[in-house]
Amino acid sequence: MSEAVTFRPMTEADLDAVLKIEYAAYSHPWTRGIFLDGLGKYQIWLMFEGQQQVGHGVVQIILDEAHLLNITVKPENQGRGLGLTLLEHLMSRAYAAEARECFLEVRDSNTSAFRLYERYGFNEIGRRRDYYPAVGGREDAVVMACTLVD
Repeated sequence: MSEAVTFRPMTEADLDAVLKIEYAAYSHPWTRGIFLDGLGKYQIWLMFEGQQQVGHGVVQIILDEAHLLNITVKPENQGRGLGLTLLEHLMSRAYAAEARECFLEVRDSNTSAFRLYERYGFNEIGRRRDYYPAVGGREDAVVMACTLVD
């Protein structure tokens, strides 16, 4: 990372920039409607390197549990530690909101994300068969959990 990384909550005005990154990063991206619906329900954070938006993440907090719903880094900015930086920020915000455990699902084929989550401290706790849409069918999800600490 060459410039300072900063974060701020997403607003509706950010939607086009978020969708541009989302559609570049995923074969089955979140839609405009999903993000709009999430604005009132979830913590949605944008990550910037200098003035450039390089990622976003979405966390749902329910009582003392968090659910990581989306974490995305611009494809051209991947492989430089930004995913871990974003994950650490999201988990610290979840902890600050009284969450003490976090859960997530990750595509079985997404080995780089799986390694990122393991590196942070997530462990596999189960699988959801045919959870994700995939090219040519469906794909299993690996369910992971992590205890959050200050």
